Amino acid sequence: MINKIFKITIYVNNQEEAKKFWVDKMGFEVKREENMMGEHKWLEVSPKDDDSTTFVLYDKNLMKSQNPSINVGHPSVMLYTKDIDKSHSDMKSIGIVVGEVMNYPYGKMYNFFDNDGNTYLLYSDK
Repeated sequence: MINKIFKITIYVNNQEEAKKFWVDKMGFEVKREENMMGEHKWLEVSPKDDDSTTFVLYDKNLMKSQNPSINVGHPSVMLYTKDIDKSHSDMKSIGIVVGEVMNYPYGKMYNFFDNDGNTYLLYSDK
């Protein structure tokens, strides 16, 4: 169902300022930066020479507009699967609360919840 810990999303007020912090001060490098919706972008950073897990620096206000129930004051954990449709079906069949699969130009994802109501994202590349 889940193949690896993939990304941790940090909700930020200003992506450019967050990028400067992580790149200029912390020595991380930009792993992915591309336009997403209008002036918003998908921005990932991680330590140099480490591509296994990245921080996604995601615009806090954009997330609030996309999903008002998400706690943007806390990082979001994103896990990875090779087959998102099968994982979605498998989780539903064993009683895990899951959201609908969302399609984006860069991949598919959906929310699922643990027994305490904590939200996680499961992602798969297109």
